[in-house]
Amino acid sequence: MRFVRAARFRLRALLDRSALDHELELELRDHIERETRANVARGMKETDARRLAVATFGGVQRYKEEARDARGMHWLDEIAQDARYALRSLRRTPAFTAVAVITLALGVGANTAVFTVVDRVLLRPLPFRDPGALYLVSQLPKDFPFELPPGLADRLYLAYRDRARAFESLAAFQRAELTLSGSGDATRLAGARIGARLFATLGVQVARGRSFTTDEEIDGRDRVAILSDRIWHERFGGDPTVIGRTITLDRIPRTVVGIAPPEFSFPASSDVWIPLAIRLDRGNSFILSVLGRLKPGVTTAQATSELEAISRAMPRDPRDGDAAVVSQVIPLKDALTGNVQTSLIVFAGAVAFVLLIAGANVANLLLIRASTRRQELAIRGALGANRGRIVKQLLTESTLLAVIGGALGVLVAFVGVRALVAMAPAGRIPRLAEVRVDGWVLAFSLAVSLATGVLFGFVPALHGSRRQPQDELARASSRTVAGAQSGARAAFAIAQIALALVLLTGAALMVKSFARMRRVDTGYRADHVVTMTVNLSSVAYPDAPRIRLFHSRVLDRLRQIPGVAAAASVSFRPMQAVGVMGDFVVDGATPFPHGFTVDKPTVSAGYFGAMGIRVLRGREFSPRDDDTARGVVVVSESVARKLWPGSDAIGKRISMSDTPGPNDWLTVVGVVSDVVQDRDMRRHSTIYLPYLQTASPFFINQMTYVVRTSGEPAAVGPDMRAALRDVDPAVPAQALQTMEQSMLLAIAEPLFQTRLLVAFSALALALAAIGTYGVLSYQVAERSREIAIRVALGAEASRVVGMIVRHTLAFALAGVVVGSAGALLATRVLSRFLYDVSATDPAIFG
Repeated sequence: MRFVRAARFRLRALLDRSALDHELELELRDHIERETRANVARGMKETDARRLAVATFGGVQRYKEEARDARGMHWLDEIAQDARYALRSLRRTPAFTAVAVITLALGVGANTAVFTVVDRVLLRPLPFRDPGALYLVSQLPKDFPFELPPGLADRLYLAYRDRARAFESLAAFQRAELTLSGSGDATRLAGARIGARLFATLGVQVARGRSFTTDEEIDGRDRVAILSDRIWHERFGGDPTVIGRTITLDRIPRTVVGIAPPEFSFPASSDVWIPLAIRLDRGNSFILSVLGRLKPGVTTAQATSELEAISRAMPRDPRDGDAAVVSQVIPLKDALTGNVQTSLIVFAGAVAFVLLIAGANVANLLLIRASTRRQELAIRGALGANRGRIVKQLLTESTLLAVIGGALGVLVAFVGVRALVAMAPAGRIPRLAEVRVDGWVLAFSLAVSLATGVLFGFVPALHGSRRQPQDELARASSRTVAGAQSGARAAFAIAQIALALVLLTGAALMVKSFARMRRVDTGYRADHVVTMTVNLSSVAYPDAPRIRLFHSRVLDRLRQIPGVAAAASVSFRPMQAVGVMGDFVVDGATPFPHGFTVDKPTVSAGYFGAMGIRVLRGREFSPRDDDTARGVVVVSESVARKLWPGSDAIGKRISMSDTPGPNDWLTVVGVVSDVVQDRDMRRHSTIYLPYLQTASPFFINQMTYVVRTSGEPAAVGPDMRAALRDVDPAVPAQALQTMEQSMLLAIAEPLFQTRLLVAFSALALALAAIGTYGVLSYQVAERSREIAIRVALGAEASRVVGMIVRHTLAFALAGVVVGSAGALLATRVLSRFLYDVSATDPAIFG
């Protein structure tokens, strides 16, 4: 009970201190009044009686302090007093306060902005029920010639779904683009084909309607769709009666059965979902992404073992051979963020360097400020303030500075977050739409501000409180104190130079890498080229003859546009980041290089001329290379050199069939230069096939038209849309852009990384320069008397300047040495981001 009463008293003291102080004031006044009346009763005058009562009672303020100490609240008074004193002190030096606050605001604001992105992308759990139990299941060939996302072959997925006991539920999905027509202009939507259990596996409930049923995974019963909240509002005005309505996706009528919850877009910013009806094909096997929810208590090792056991029990497909496979159960979050984890962590570290430089800058300012307040602090010590009390006072000032700087830094963070989101390459950073400043981010900003204030204010506070009052007042040991503080200031300045040098070295490496990437000879001419992509529905265009006719009609219309010098088509244009790769068979005794794979784009006649790709030998395709002529191909230079070194490739034969028959051989009619095909910025070995001889709809239903213009390329964009609309108004134009824009999009990620690192290093350099200048200028001012004596004794100005410069170079060189060593270690992290540049490039370090 005594403990409860004490706790209640302390709580009352915290909540109602003014009332308690008022009660104490009344009680003390009552004591004095009663003593005064007693003195008057003894015959004293009123004024003498009150004076004697006050003198007898003692100091009123002393009793107030003792009462506050007794109830344990004296520390609150000290904090309030220190805060008021610190505020008055900072107001007396507005220049110092402004520089310190702005410095901290830039450091804290930059860190808060980057933390906002890191928090949403890497730290926050995925917006699904119990996201830690969600895993992607994968089994892929170990030595595959190119990288594939995690997935299972369709047959293995069906077997694992039916037999697996490690997962509560499993569902496959495939990303897809679908054309929505019949509701305004036809438009291409990012979407997905999904298993009926995907929403349940994620733990997501549709906002309206229902999700898919297992019956709707059967071919012919899959004519249903779920819309995203965004498309529901943008295309259908948020009309609730859209549930049950029929819409057209890729020329197939589908009934809308549900609306996804707001902000749900899995996978990859999807806006529409349709059932995944798996159609097993004896001649082909398709890789499906597979998501599972692991049962409680089951480990990933157990799930992987189960996958391998089921895989071994399945009948072997002769086409699989004896290739080794890798089975994995990968956390969904790691799979979604794996490509950006390293870069975000690197930039978080870079911006932390900026904060350290800002903190060191403020620490130097506080050291200089403490030096100018020697007499003030000495007087406070002489009046009875102990060292701890002075340290608390100085720490309060530095903390107050940090809190004000942090508050301003929040405004900087709001601007910084918007800038980061705007600069970020589209589709490269997952969950970017969720990035926003919220309460958790504000708490981080406050914590960083407080930590900065205490951490970088501690050394100045210790130095400021170290002086003996009598010595300082006698000015007897000023040289010793100044020397100690000069060492601390020099240490902070060296740290600033070293940290800035690490960031500058990293930024210079990124700039050099990006410059080399921009100067790469791509093998084609991107100027005056406009591209437009189409994706044809298998319903309207079910076979190759109809698809070829469509492309021929569009190309004829494009060539009629004024200002068009050439028009052609390609299945996968350069810099598109997708394509078809594989191996092939070579006729004759030529040994096929182990593991050699090539790009296999399908192109129209005139493609090489339209793209400016050089024909080195032979010829390019012509309109006569159709399905009635003998099969032909054009190979790139590296293919010819690899397969037929020392001989002419023209007339040689290859086949795309594993077991070619007499009509499967293709004759090489031309050799062209290698081109940069995707974002790795390296030239690829390529075999080109004529689209007029392509019999499979899969290879030509998506094509990109390439138009070379004689004038401004962007001016033909509307005419290209009109040409497509004239042939089929239900086919939407996609990726209508210049080739130069395509190249910029391909290098958007390294450009974003370079911009960020350059911005951070420029900010660090500015802060380090300001801090170094402040230290040097104060040191010169501190030695002004010495300099004056030297000049009076006859020293030349050049010798005085040389003395200062040598002192400056000493700690500048120390900063360079420390920074270079740090850069050698830190820049190795950038190796994966560099193109044709070593992380220890001597020129950059020089």
